Amino acid sequence: MTTRAAPLLEIRDLAIHRGQWHIQLPELHLAKGELKAITGASGCGKSTLLELIGLVLKPEQLGCYRLGQQDIGQWLQADDQARLADTRAQQLGFVLQSGGLLPFLSVQQNIQLPRRMLGLPLHSDAVAQAVDCLGLKPLLHQQPSQLSIGERQRVAFVRAIAHEPALLLADEPTAALDPPQARRLLELMIELVQGLNMAALLVSHDWALVQDCGLSRLAAQTTAGGSCFVPC
Repeated sequence: MTTRAAPLLEIRDLAIHRGQWHIQLPELHLAKGELKAITGASGCGKSTLLELIGLVLKPEQLGCYRLGQQDIGQWLQADDQARLADTRAQQLGFVLQSGGLLPFLSVQQNIQLPRRMLGLPLHSDAVAQAVDCLGLKPLLHQQPSQLSIGERQRVAFVRAIAHEPALLLADEPTAALDPPQARRLLELMIELVQGLNMAALLVSHDWALVQDCGLSRLAAQTTAGGSCFVPC
């Protein structure tokens, strides 16, 4: 008889109010190599949910939050900001909708920044693989202002995984791209998340793209007072 491996990410009974809007996540499990989409109508709380999971916001209600062997929920309840900050820096990677690249750094310097800040060796085989897969080698010495939107988003993705985090969180990373670019970036994200054995959550308004790429998703079920995100 085989036993099921413990999930990399386990969350239960997560909730918060944003103004009069109540956002709930009853349950979430993510395994290594798994990428799941968060979908729903505009304004339903998708980005807020990502910020909760990313430890940017403190939940008002929480049953369980475990990342690997770490009991994050205990640190949230104790408001242990030092441990939460360390977790954000070391175990989480963020891809912002805007890309968020520093304009005064080159592409290579932007990608190396998370490793430099954590005192890691600047070279990483995983990062080199990602740069190669995403076709970024010719762009390494350029500034973000010299890149197209699609190129900036690819760089932002590599920077988010440069320190090889356990969990990647991406907020509408394909929103500014045309359909072929969006599909290509998402396919590469799936390939690299699986190859690097991390887990990922992706906020997306593009339900068709999510479906075409075969992703499971958390869909917002909305009422007059809020959203509840459930597997779909």
